[in-house]
Amino acid sequence: MPLVYFLTVMLPFVLLGKIASAEVVYRMDFTQQPDGDAIPWLEKQGFEFQLGAKKLNPRFENHKLVISTSNEEAGLFIKEVTVKNAKYIKIKWGVDKYPEGASWDDGVYRVPIAVMVTFGKQKIDSGSVVLPNSPYFIGLFLGEKDQEEYAYTGKYYQKGGRYFCALSGGTTEKTVTTMFNLDEAFKEQFKKGRVPLISGFSFQMNTKDTQGEAEAFIESIEFLTDMG
Repeated sequence: MPLVYFLTVMLPFVLLGKIASAEVVYRMDFTQQPDGDAIPWLEKQGFEFQLGAKKLNPRFENHKLVISTSNEEAGLFIKEVTVKNAKYIKIKWGVDKYPEGASWDDGVYRVPIAVMVTFGKQKIDSGSVVLPNSPYFIGLFLGEKDQEEYAYTGKYYQKGGRYFCALSGGTTEKTVTTMFNLDEAFKEQFKKGRVPLISGFSFQMNTKDTQGEAEAFIESIEFLTDMG
């Protein structure tokens, strides 16, 4: 699998109890909105819609932001924001249906949901003449068959992007909480002594090259300081 890189040291996932006293420096909460179309609210919050984002029918249901598709589709929701003094990300999210055939180990780099965090403004080569260059980024995703506690590189963005499977095993219809040490992961993956400021985050679904039906949700995304 030449396009997949497996990390041989422990990943920077942390026990929730060990970070209880850390300060939340930025929070995006999706739980307080009434049921209905989420596009107007996301636009008001400054999200940019890329690819087929609006085709994913973003909506609020039962105190969650839900995205779904019954076809092969890819959509990305991007928010530029400068977050200082944040070393951890905490996500409350889940999957109701996984796209059939997605498997990072087999080179099908597709996700029911992923949250991406970008660092700094420097643009790193995407590895493609078609795709735009991007700042360094770390992505977390929920997978059905992918390996937890490993880092993957995709077909593109190999120099500046890493993807971590936060939870695998096909868990559905319940909220899971992911806590991840962005600071440690950035230094380890990109061999840097200094981590640039967080410059944005996004969430996405991609069911291309799969039996496309998928549904997933997010309740909240938080950035936190060092452990207290």
